[in-house]
Amino acid sequence: MSAPPAGAPEQGDGVRTVVERRRRHTLYFLEWAARQRPVHLDTEVDMTRVQQHRAAARESGVRYSVVSYLLLAAGRALHSHPRANAAMAPGWPGALRRPRVMRFGTVTGKLALDRDVGGERAVLSALVPGLESAGLERIQERVDRYRGQRAAELAEFEGVRKLGRLPSPLGRAAFAAALRGTRRRSGLFGTVSVSSLGHRPVDGFHSAGGTAVTLCAGQIAERPVVRAGRVVPAPVMRLGLTFDHRVIDGAEAADVLSHVRLTLEDFHDGSPAEARGPDAGAACAEHGTGG
Repeated sequence: MSAPPAGAPEQGDGVRTVVERRRRHTLYFLEWAARQRPVHLDTEVDMTRVQQHRAAARESGVRYSVVSYLLLAAGRALHSHPRANAAMAPGWPGALRRPRVMRFGTVTGKLALDRDVGGERAVLSALVPGLESAGLERIQERVDRYRGQRAAELAEFEGVRKLGRLPSPLGRAAFAAALRGTRRRSGLFGTVSVSSLGHRPVDGFHSAGGTAVTLCAGQIAERPVVRAGRVVPAPVMRLGLTFDHRVIDGAEAADVLSHVRLTLEDFHDGSPAEARGPDAGAACAEHGTGG
C-alpha cells in the first residue's frame, strides 16, 4: 500500500483526505458521462491473422501495437455504420427540447492512455483522426507519438493540465462549456472510444467513453477454437463493446461489433474486409468463427 501524499491532513487512524488535481479531468468527464445509457456486448476474436501480420512486420523491423489494429477496424466499422458514428447533441434531455443526434462525417478514435501526469497516475485521451481511410502505418505513427511516459507534456494535453490547475467550480464550468459546441465535440472526445488492458491479465471489461460506441480489448491468450471440425489452440482476444442506447439500438451495435471482429479475423493488409467480397466469409468459415 503506498504512503499518503506529504502534507495531506491526517484525520486519525492514518486516514488522510487528499485533494485530487491530476485526475480532475476524469472526474468532470464521469459527471458528464453519467447521462449516458450504456449497454454492453462482447465477443471473442480469433487474432491468428493479426498475430501473423505482427510477426512478419517485426521480422522486417516494424512494430505494430494490437491497439492500432483495433483502431483501424473501428474506423472501417463506423464508416460502414454511420449511425453509430454519432453522439447526443448538447442540451438534451430537456423539458422543451426534442432529442437530437450529431452524426459525424469522419471517424476519430479516442484512445485511453495510462500515463504519469505531474507525478500521479492518470488517464489521458489521445485522438487518432481519419480512421475511415487511415492505413495501419499511419495509425501506428500516431499511437507511437503517445507511447512515451512523457506524453502528458505534449501540447494536445494542455487542456488537461489547465483543468488540474483551475479551482473546481471554474474547471467544471470550463469542461461543460467546451462540450456545448457541436463542431468541437469530435475534436475533444473523438467519435469512437478504444481502450485496452491487454498488457495485464484481464480477459474482458466494459467502459463508457462518452461516444456512441466504446471498444474494450482484453489480453490475447491461447484458447480452444474449432476449425474444420477440430478443436485447436488459437490466440483469442475478448472484445467488449459498450453503446449509448440513447444514440443507437442493440442491433446496430451488434452489427458494428461483428464488423470489427470480421476485420480483425480476416486481416490482410489493412484494406476493408467488405471490399474483399465472398472470400472474407470463406476465411471466417475456415477459422470456425462464422461471418
